[in-house]
Amino acid sequence: MSALPARAQTLEAVRERGFLICGSSNALAGFSQQDIDGRWSGFDVDLCRALAAAVFGNPDLIEFRSYRGEARFAPLETGAVDVLMRNGAWTMGRDTRYGARYIAPAFFDGQAFLVPNSMGVVSAYELDDVSICVVDNAGEAEALDEFFFANQASYRIVAYEEIADLATAYRSGLCQAISAAGRQLQAIRRELPEPALHRILPERISKEVLGPVVRDADEQWLKIVRWTIFALIEAEEVGVTSLNIDSLSAARTPAVRRVLGVEGDFGSSLGLRPTFMADAIRAVGNYSELYDRHFGPQTGAAMLRGQNALWGNGGLLYAPPIR
Repeated sequence: MSALPARAQTLEAVRERGFLICGSSNALAGFSQQDIDGRWSGFDVDLCRALAAAVFGNPDLIEFRSYRGEARFAPLETGAVDVLMRNGAWTMGRDTRYGARYIAPAFFDGQAFLVPNSMGVVSAYELDDVSICVVDNAGEAEALDEFFFANQASYRIVAYEEIADLATAYRSGLCQAISAAGRQLQAIRRELPEPALHRILPERISKEVLGPVVRDADEQWLKIVRWTIFALIEAEEVGVTSLNIDSLSAARTPAVRRVLGVEGDFGSSLGLRPTFMADAIRAVGNYSELYDRHFGPQTGAAMLRGQNALWGNGGLLYAPPIR
């Protein structure tokens, strides 16, 4: 009987319930964190709010949950959550098992390096004769070995079992740098006493793609989540923001009018209002607004867009045309 909820049409179930249940793989500063009153905020949470706005016209109709480990797939498969906004890097194994499907890239990442500014390096290719804290993980250690071998540089691993140990060891001077996924380094950096005295080097020595995950065999819901994410990206590209969206109703540019839902009806085929994309943008902003809100200078630990810049600005981020 537990498999039945997974086969139900998700949009119908969400509407009958009256709110969206959205999950993430774990709490991570900048992506999903709770305040002392239990309120969730972060990049993942805002993506969930955008989806709630697309479905209901109200971004506050969500319940956010955080899961750890591979067990996070079971709540999705059984219908305990409607979507996972960050669920570990997209791999073939994760995409073909667990009754789950990855939808679209929402964040590009990879293994990187966190160093103190006092080290005087601005590129990973400058690292040599350096001690590096890393989780005792064969994949990350192997990536380090390949990177330093290719660059004919030397390094020494200082291995720990948990990511939290890396931050403790780094602060105590037990290693000169940390190597982990960029998003994890960003969270560590934000917790340091003076984040501005440390930097995440721009290079990535592995590739990771993160994005929403839904149950398999529900094409309508998959497309709703996919095009909500794409709408935020397209909005940045065509210059639609949460601040100017209400002043653009008379715009003549077709790409802008399609995002606003005033030219063409792209919502009805999904079971949504023609303005579902505009509702999402109005609620949380375009992709740039989300990124700046959670990773910009006002956080005290700004993270460069890098791979997450638009394709026209040297990044990997783009949405298929809305037409």
